[in-house]
Amino acid sequence: MAKIEIKQPIIEEIKSYADKATAIVLVDYRGLSVAEDTELRKNLRNAGVVYKVYKNTMLNFAFKGTKFEALLNDLQGPTAVAFGIEDATAPARLLNEMSKKMPKLELKSGVVDGTYYDQKGIQIIATIPSREVLLSRLLGSMQSPIANLARVLKQIAEKAA
Repeated sequence: MAKIEIKQPIIEEIKSYADKATAIVLVDYRGLSVAEDTELRKNLRNAGVVYKVYKNTMLNFAFKGTKFEALLNDLQGPTAVAFGIEDATAPARLLNEMSKKMPKLELKSGVVDGTYYDQKGIQIIATIPSREVLLSRLLGSMQSPIANLARVLKQIAEKAA
């Protein structure tokens, strides 16, 4: 069996994840213990993030010609990739949180909604709350004035009675 026949399914797998992903974050996982890696994978899986380790050459072939092509320059050294399928900020946010507990885990770069971010940029993206949190904050800020208006109207009605 030729080498290309062995590698092609792996490249297709990466492409299928990339097609579904709204964000991809690259990390250097060098030096993580087995327990740390297991905890990291579990937390990412629970958040709907696909976390895999592939050879850089495979990622290179899969990302060429896609919206994630900007990541090709960062494919050096041991690289793990986190695909954000459901929430665009989830991979960056979770990996950044875990890197505080696991200092050997280093964010390299990422692409979120088609925009490339270097290491500092992806750490800024990591501070953006999830979509659900943002929606609840918006709803709370819209609800507060309405509740205040209702209280004022109730007090006016009670005075008039």
